[in-house]
Amino acid sequence: MSNEYPITSRNKVKRVPQRGSYDKDTLYEVLDAGFICHAGFVVEGQPFVIPTIYGREENRLYFHGASTSRMLVNLKQGIPVCITVTHLDGLVLARSAFHHSMNYRSAMVFGTATEVSDEEKEHALFVVSEHIMKGRWDEVRGPNSKELKATSVLALEIDQASSKIRTGPPKDEAEDYQLDIWAGVVPLKLVTEPPINDDELKSDLSPSENVLSYSI
Repeated sequence: MSNEYPITSRNKVKRVPQRGSYDKDTLYEVLDAGFICHAGFVVEGQPFVIPTIYGREENRLYFHGASTSRMLVNLKQGIPVCITVTHLDGLVLARSAFHHSMNYRSAMVFGTATEVSDEEKEHALFVVSEHIMKGRWDEVRGPNSKELKATSVLALEIDQASSKIRTGPPKDEAEDYQLDIWAGVVPLKLVTEPPINDDELKSDLSPSENVLSYSI
């Protein structure tokens, strides 16, 4: 079985193609580094792009939300969807305004979603929970039947995808390297800060090791 997604006009990286990748392992690394995506789809000619959380298990993504959610109601009908994930790693400051850029890791995923069965729903929610914070599911009360009924969960098998990654310094014009202008990269990253207690928390309770050691 190939470890690359097939390249078509839908997922082919056209702008700076050398930054593109169709390798599954690369895609999974980008997806696993985050848990917020944007789901793009069209309903009756109107495009929508909705942010949501996700969880990955092998070549499948899970999404969940209220049963009345516009996104879930429409996606479970089998309409095409494009999922995007982006991590911003740095501002690339060049000697010319034109060559300023950003360092990033991004992914585009294409497919159609299906609603998971009641038997699979709790497992799918576990996958999403573990994707966000490993071990948290076992620390909390699980969903009851009323909560499961109010929640829809979709599974998206990744049919096609591509990753695009930029790293490194600015790429200036040859003559601009002689200019007396600072150039380089300002690294950026999300930072995990100490947990904040809920005001209603019992006084003798402390965060678990999973929470205290969490780092994004």
